[in-house]
Amino acid sequence: MQPGSGDAGGMNVVERAQAEALAALGHHVELITRRSDPSDPDLLELAPNVVLRHIDAGPRTPLPKSVIDSWIDEFAAGLAQLGPYDLVHSHHWMSGVAAVPLARKWGIPHVQSFHSVAALPGSSLSQGEPPESPRRVPGEAYVAQNSDAVVAISAAEAHTVIERCGADPNIVHIVSPGVDHELFRPLRPGEDGTRPEWPNGYILFAARLQPLKGPDLAIAALAELPAELRPHLVVAGDTSADFADYAQKLTELTSELSLTGDVTFLGPQPRPELSQLMRGAKVVLVPSHSETFGLVALEAASSGVPVIAAAAGGLREAVAHGETGQLMDSRRPEDWGLALRKLLTQPGLLRTMGVVARVHARRFDWRAAAIRLQALYQNLIDG
Repeated sequence: MQPGSGDAGGMNVVERAQAEALAALGHHVELITRRSDPSDPDLLELAPNVVLRHIDAGPRTPLPKSVIDSWIDEFAAGLAQLGPYDLVHSHHWMSGVAAVPLARKWGIPHVQSFHSVAALPGSSLSQGEPPESPRRVPGEAYVAQNSDAVVAISAAEAHTVIERCGADPNIVHIVSPGVDHELFRPLRPGEDGTRPEWPNGYILFAARLQPLKGPDLAIAALAELPAELRPHLVVAGDTSADFADYAQKLTELTSELSLTGDVTFLGPQPRPELSQLMRGAKVVLVPSHSETFGLVALEAASSGVPVIAAAAGGLREAVAHGETGQLMDSRRPEDWGLALRKLLTQPGLLRTMGVVARVHARRFDWRAAAIRLQALYQNLIDG
């Protein structure tokens, strides 16, 4: 069971992929999240042996993540009506706070995944972000210290939950994510990823539009390229309720840098459309201030596309520096512009990096991740 933690985005790519891979191994998995729309059904079958349950906790509407924790107790009450289960695996701290006491009451193991941990007050990661709920930091410590196991997606995340949240190193396990290699694949012979309206090709930024993800740096880096070399920048991502005015700020930045005709904001893309965009891109930019892993970088690699990424968190594990892309210690637009120019002016290097990136990505497999989780779950259930 994997209780979700919030709004319509409560179930992320990792949660669903892990659930479907576990189901393929013969398990029944229930994903549980807060109802964020009156039309959300109580029960929805997502795949064979994978069901999604919606339970009421607060208003039936999308909410900023910074306020959802006001309804943790209601979520816990709804959760208490379900089961029985063999094990609870909570994703994000709010789900863990709701589920740990119930797991103890039921006498079953509790596993915790974080996906993100609160930035330290005053850190650069918190600049431009909404204030954290005062319950988040103690909530993260509570679930890290009271779970039977903590599953981290990278060594960088494992370090964070041990040092910042106080998790016992002996119960922390690293289970790397996988990638759908059929969906995220390179262009096939004869396929053309170019767009006639963009004669210099295009580069891609794909993430939520929020300061933490650094779309402003992607736009500013584009401005560093001369017009005759400059590719188009496609920005694919949604804006959550926490950042309702941020998209407008990005549009204003584009105008200030005289890039209005060089940047397209597509909004959120379904995964098939995203994969198509990715394989046609020359480069994918991941300028996040922090990432627990950087799944977009891995999906780009699986698509045979080099990545220029910030040397932050798990991105150091997702990108093989100099082989599948470039890791950047600097956040200066001129340095990102130079890195882009290096790749765009050397088509042989771009092509080789893309080929190696696909090989690199094949190491990450959802079935392998599910087998590791299955072994962990069974050890906990066996006591």
